Amino acid sequence: MEKSILLKAQSNRLIYWGVFLFLLGLVVGLMAPVFANPRMGVSSHIEGILNGMFLMILGLIWHKIQVSDKWLKITFWLAIYGTFMNWFGILLAAVFNGGKMLGIMAPPQESSPIVEGIIGFSLISLSVAMIATCAILLIGLRRNMSAMT
Repeated sequence: MEKSILLKAQSNRLIYWGVFLFLLGLVVGLMAPVFANPRMGVSSHIEGILNGMFLMILGLIWHKIQVSDKWLKITFWLAIYGTFMNWFGILLAAVFNGGKMLGIMAPPQESSPIVEGIIGFSLISLSVAMIATCAILLIGLRRNMSAMT
């Protein structure tokens, strides 16, 4: 696929999924008081809003990322995974009153081991995905800046 077509398609999809995640964050915000842990519900609301905005902004600057097509695809999917998993993992903690890995935001009691395992996996995997995303983005943006001078 020609690079400009790939960039445009991914850019459009990032913006679309960003708006969708933003909407999910808004809906969770309306429902926060009914969750087992309303405080975690507010956190999920904020994660949806902020991660949605991150994806929208990423879509707007996507054409400035100078990496290979392979790395563009990897970065695209890491960003999608990391942002949605951030929202979803915190949402699970709100619904099931779990999230012992979340420290001060977590309830004193733990949820079931399965729920805690899913939440823990989501937190660790999204952290790795987002750190990798940001590292690749910085490399691609640096290359773009170097090409301009």
